Amino acid sequence: MSSEPDRSHFADDFARPWLSRRKHQRSRGQSKSSLLSRFLPRQARPNSHDANRSHPQYRSGTSPGVSHVSNNGSHNPSRASAHPQILPHTKAAGDPYYIGDVYQQSRIRQGLPLSKQSSQDHEESSMPYLEYIDRLTDNGWPHLRYLADFMRVSTAPVQWKFLTKDDVDKRASRVKIALLEYYGTWHTRHDITTVDELDDALRDSSPSPHHLVARLFIVEDLSREVIEKMGSQLDVDPMFFRGHISDFTWYNTRDPWIELSAMDIVSQKQSFFTARYAQPRYFRTHKSLTRAKNEAGGFNVLRRVDRDGNWIHGIDLTDSNIAIIRSRMSFWIRPRTSSDPQPAVGVILVDPSITEGFPLWGGYNDFTACPSMADDIPPRRKENSTFEDTVHWLQQMSADDVEKIPRDPRVLFLKPLCMICSQWLILVRYGNTRLSQLEWEIEDPYLRSRQEDLSETLNKLHAWRRRFPIFKDIVSEILRKGIRRENFLDASENTLLALEKDFEIIYADLNKLHERSERIMSVVTAVMSIEESQKALQQDRSLARLTWLATTFVPLSFVSSFFSMNDNINTLRKTFWIYFTVAIPVTLLALVATRYSDTVFGLWDRIIHQ
Repeated sequence: MSSEPDRSHFADDFARPWLSRRKHQRSRGQSKSSLLSRFLPRQARPNSHDANRSHPQYRSGTSPGVSHVSNNGSHNPSRASAHPQILPHTKAAGDPYYIGDVYQQSRIRQGLPLSKQSSQDHEESSMPYLEYIDRLTDNGWPHLRYLADFMRVSTAPVQWKFLTKDDVDKRASRVKIALLEYYGTWHTRHDITTVDELDDALRDSSPSPHHLVARLFIVEDLSREVIEKMGSQLDVDPMFFRGHISDFTWYNTRDPWIELSAMDIVSQKQSFFTARYAQPRYFRTHKSLTRAKNEAGGFNVLRRVDRDGNWIHGIDLTDSNIAIIRSRMSFWIRPRTSSDPQPAVGVILVDPSITEGFPLWGGYNDFTACPSMADDIPPRRKENSTFEDTVHWLQQMSADDVEKIPRDPRVLFLKPLCMICSQWLILVRYGNTRLSQLEWEIEDPYLRSRQEDLSETLNKLHAWRRRFPIFKDIVSEILRKGIRRENFLDASENTLLALEKDFEIIYADLNKLHERSERIMSVVTAVMSIEESQKALQQDRSLARLTWLATTFVPLSFVSSFFSMNDNINTLRKTFWIYFTVAIPVTLLALVATRYSDTVFGLWDRIIHQ
């Protein structure tokens, strides 16, 4: 479904009132303070630009209220440095527990307290949703602490000490949203790029002159202001945002960013779920990969560009790399009853895209069959943008799909889940390709990158052997929490079951690859044992040659030394022939004794035992 040109005369009729207010700043009773000043106590809030500069923490280049922590645990405001793109949980980032481990109070919350409004002000809190999350954190939902820290820092909490005031301000106010409104057989798209535009769009409740079926917000890269506005005005469960901001596959016992799975009895009542997937990406040079990592460091949500490490000698370019980027897409629908006249409201959170490099093998094909030669070719999808890709497919919804929204609002998630399914298919094919190349390495030593043994091949296999169970768990989670869930908001049907077979095939393929990696691991181990045995046999042969040489020269040396004890050499003329007469038989005797020593000692042992 797409916007129809002949409906342009309806533009003034269905345009939302908040659109006309974009060009005019709303008049408020007081001037708008800095985003970060909301975290300061009222008496500490600066009143002007000069006052901002006079604040001691501003002079040091840090964020207001931030007391950065040194390696020894002491707070040092002067240690802030502008490295907004440094990747968390790397050697460059240092100790991640400077923000406090899971058994301690959050040092970010202590360093960035919310402003307290006195009862005499009768003003609403400027951050009600964050205060709500703080209350939940203190009363039974401790793992929401990471979301509260994320909102205070405006990105992964462990980046706190590397951010300046400008960094936090920019990250906190980052807004990139597309609002799609569905009206039966047609739709509209509104791009939202500022906090005020988002506030107006969320507050708009004026009746539409046309039948509005659904409103869908597609959000790229969460920020503090987006979470605050959408969470407070749509009453979104904080766990929806919490499940999207991080990216970890394993945890330590001290990690405050631990993410525990909810019980099925709890998740069945939730109106949201998160689908994880992995995107393989090709980089021609190592510098290109480094630029991609720096690009990921600029995201608010934590996403990493992990080098695959499966470079194959003689096949891949010398400086090329493949990286696997773990990504997430989160889906939420506002709960409502069947008698609720309000249109369905949904939110889809997508990751920002890495623009450096190339999608592996050019990315996935369209979901539809190739058009006939007589038909018009549809417009091309925008490359290197998951956000635009998602919007593109959601704009292709048919009138029949829109008609299903009241019965099952999950139909809004069908196309994005097709994107995720396509990414998994590419990853499965890539894993199959690499395992085939590793099998080839076993047969062809030329492909081993000058390695004398298969240790490097074994390391590559171990990496895949470790990844496949993780990938299987992720696909299983999508099936369990998203595709097969029947009682989602009391929907009368389940549109997502159309994808069940595709994800089952992906899971089965991953399981086959896992078993195949185990078999190849056994083969490599056996081949390495054979090669080690051959090396040991070769060493034994070399040692045997040395033994025979030593056996040959030891009698000669002994006899020569024995006859040389006379210091008058002239007297040896008459007895010189005796040297050969004695040395040769003694040498032959020594060689025979060495050759058959095992037999002689074995015979001697039998005689003794008898």
